[in-house]
Amino acid sequence: MKNELCQTLGIEYPIFAFSHCRDVVAAVSAAGGFGVLGALAFSPEQLEIELDWIDEHVGGKPYGLDVVMPARDPGLEVDTSTRANMTEDVKRRIPEQHRKFVDDLIARFNLPPVEDDVQALGLVGWAHDLARQLVEVGLGHPIKLLANALGSPPGDVVRLAHDHGVLVAALSGAVQHAQRHVRNGVDIVVAQGHEAGGHTGEIATMVLVPEIVDAIAPVPVLAAGGIGCGRQIAAALALGAQGVWMGSFWLTCAESNSSPEQVERMLAASSSDTVRTRCLTGKPARLLRSPWTDAWTEPGSPGTLPAPLQNILVSGAEARISRARRGDLAHSPVGQIVGRMNQVKPAREIMLELVEEYITTAEKLSASLTSA
Repeated sequence: MKNELCQTLGIEYPIFAFSHCRDVVAAVSAAGGFGVLGALAFSPEQLEIELDWIDEHVGGKPYGLDVVMPARDPGLEVDTSTRANMTEDVKRRIPEQHRKFVDDLIARFNLPPVEDDVQALGLVGWAHDLARQLVEVGLGHPIKLLANALGSPPGDVVRLAHDHGVLVAALSGAVQHAQRHVRNGVDIVVAQGHEAGGHTGEIATMVLVPEIVDAIAPVPVLAAGGIGCGRQIAAALALGAQGVWMGSFWLTCAESNSSPEQVERMLAASSSDTVRTRCLTGKPARLLRSPWTDAWTEPGSPGTLPAPLQNILVSGAEARISRARRGDLAHSPVGQIVGRMNQVKPAREIMLELVEEYITTAEKLSASLTSA
């Protein structure tokens, strides 16, 4: 499985694990893969703590950091002294009918209040000034990769990463996006198909990956979306990818920080139990379907707001759902691969199974060609 990209990053297997949980990141990197910490929900101070912990537990193995910097700066000014702080400018951007709709949903689902300090400003990393602070924190640690989940990072961020000897990756759901990434100096493109969890586009992985591989060669491509076994890794590499980017599959591993209610729902879910909706962030994202996600398409819904206002709008309700441990309302970002997520296993065991099945698959393919 070891290829040029593996050699560049100093990893044994081209398996990239995106997770908001530091334990998952460290476990995958320690097992020969490449863990990538999603920093969107962290303040700079929290991220420093998380990365310090990873440095202590990763055994000197490489890992990366993922931030979210939208192509267009939303112009938010975020006071990071408290996650509860909203500027008056942000408050004015949210229409009263949307506030009332969320308040009505809170009453309908009987969601209990939470302390003021839990009422987060949504996914605060959307603000460019804060995202740059997260980048600066990350570059103070031995990260090997800086990824951006929404388009190419700004040019100054790309240059800063390169000055620190850090490669830059960006996710893409279409060929034109991938080509733009390369023009902007991105080193690795993650081709993320429609099946993926979280923010995702319209084109399926099987179609998207070879399109992007052909369009930006020789820039390395990672395949993402619908990958949860060694056979699917073999398929991704056969399509021309130099590795796979897996996010959803780690949500139910033993090290994951998913709540017990979320894990229970995901273990029981089929591949048809997800929905692509704007109700969480304002951009199309694949979530586990629930009465909460359904409510945003019912008659009387005011519709969703553009990012990042939608997430700011619902952040208080999201905190209430989490604190109430309402499994029936759990709507975690997760891909269609959730249908294969049927057991809780340590990340190291998952890694071994992925590699073993990949090898078995590759050997079968080789044997079939030899006997043809």
